Amino acid sequence: MKLNRDFYSRDTITVAKELLGKILVHNVNGNVLKGKIVETEAYLGLQDKAAHSYGGRKTKRVETMYGPPGTAYVYLIYGIYYCFNILTVKEGVLIRGIEPLEGVDQMAINRFEKSFKSLTKNQKKNLTNGPGKLSIAFQIDKTLNAVDLCGDILYLENGVEEEINIIETTRIGIDYAEEARYFPYRYYIKGNAYVSKV
Repeated sequence: MKLNRDFYSRDTITVAKELLGKILVHNVNGNVLKGKIVETEAYLGLQDKAAHSYGGRKTKRVETMYGPPGTAYVYLIYGIYYCFNILTVKEGVLIRGIEPLEGVDQMAINRFEKSFKSLTKNQKKNLTNGPGKLSIAFQIDKTLNAVDLCGDILYLENGVEEEINIIETTRIGIDYAEEARYFPYRYYIKGNAYVSKV
């Protein structure tokens, strides 16, 4: 079942944790890519120095951050990689790691220009275990910025009912964020091979 607006219209920390185990779906011209979310990072908006909307910042780049919950916020980092975020209430959750489920051959072609069975063991492990990597594999780019995740192109579904052990730790790659770099707002499924960093 597809997640509805109510799921996203809640506390960001809660959403970040409950996104673990949910299924990301991207319908690319009839080709469906699916994967289980295994790692997330929460960003708490106006008061969070690591958040793009910190202090009420309103630039062309971050205007999507002020959209409704359940909106995709896609932005470029290092001028190369796209990051995919999910809006809650003027705050967001970065998707950091996904376990591929469906359309894995297309994901492998998107990332490495060859079929999944042709990948090395290392390439398979690195298919979607990071925000930039999963965006390439899932064909997520700037054209999907501000897309409604309650629509039919890019959306999330409930995963299989399972018991998961959630690890809470500090976020990654935000050394500029002063004390906010130490906030324990990264969450991942313990033992999953597609977590970017344990």
